[in-house]
Amino acid sequence: MDLNLQTYTQHFDNHLYLESGRILESYDITYETYGTINEEKSNVIVVCHALTGSHHAAGIYEDERKSGWWDGLIGSHKAIDTDKYFVICTNVIGSCFGSTGPISVRKPHDELYRYKFPVITIKDMVKAQRILFDRLDIHRVEAIIGGSMGGMQALTFSVLYPNFAKKIIALATTHATQPWAIAFNKVASEAILKDPDFKQGYYDPEILKESGLTGMAIGRMAGHISFLSHESMSEKFGREYKRTDGLYELFGKFQVESYLEYNGYNFTKWFDPLTYLYITKAINLYDLARGFDSLKDALKKVTAQVHLLSFSNDLLFRDFEMKKIDDTLNEIGYKKHSYINVQSDYGHDAFLVELDKFQHHIKDALDA
Repeated sequence: MDLNLQTYTQHFDNHLYLESGRILESYDITYETYGTINEEKSNVIVVCHALTGSHHAAGIYEDERKSGWWDGLIGSHKAIDTDKYFVICTNVIGSCFGSTGPISVRKPHDELYRYKFPVITIKDMVKAQRILFDRLDIHRVEAIIGGSMGGMQALTFSVLYPNFAKKIIALATTHATQPWAIAFNKVASEAILKDPDFKQGYYDPEILKESGLTGMAIGRMAGHISFLSHESMSEKFGREYKRTDGLYELFGKFQVESYLEYNGYNFTKWFDPLTYLYITKAINLYDLARGFDSLKDALKKVTAQVHLLSFSNDLLFRDFEMKKIDDTLNEIGYKKHSYINVQSDYGHDAFLVELDKFQHHIKDALDA
């Protein structure tokens, strides 16, 4: 069957009260849907995106070659079967792909928000999505699924709105962002802030789309190191040298160096640096237990089936971080949960790349 890819933007004039105590006076949320909603609206699955992702999770736009970031997982007869389910993926607030963020126009001032945009948290992202679903008259969903920052959102839904989803499926994520991940984000933020072309946040976004931003490219290179692993880099690149470079040229490159350069500099043409700063701040602040006495107290709010998938060689969010959620659910006597540590040498990005290793787990969780 046809994927039935549709893209929408909803505008909200009601104030969004943020976790920081600040207010977003009005905002837009862009979202994408796949499949067909049934009459009872009981076949809805929410997919949450990661740091640099967007609402475009599946299918291909007419004017583009690249399919959505989880296209292998979402569609007819795939693990998230659009013949059966109606899938929604929203672009989080703070992002740069249609939802309101730091480079959106601040009305009625007709200027970009830039630093006037408030610091947002994962909880704020989830709250805004929940308001969107209310407008769409969707008050209970079959499942919420996400990896990395998307997994943070899924887990936050389970605590903040415990009766909203029947099932929570969280991949390659954590209960609270740890110093290792915060440190990589620090390298990226420093590289951005110290780049003179960043102009202390008052750059022209159109110029950066053309020329890129060296500082963000360097930060992204550091990020890519954390997304992979020692084994996956060895397998992917080995010690291969770029064929057109001489071995003893000072700036001759190994293949791994070319890979980091290409991905780093290409990234700066399509992702906004202020957005990167704001969203990495939200990731750094994430702690499922904030507002509770402990993680145990937070997880006592959960009523959904919870399915946790970690990846054995994920260096960014270690498998034992996810295991801690599983252990805590066991400790409070919660029965409706499962934990699988997927054996993978790929690293953190396995949740985007090695679909064959875990898609059956998602299908089984949805069919259960």
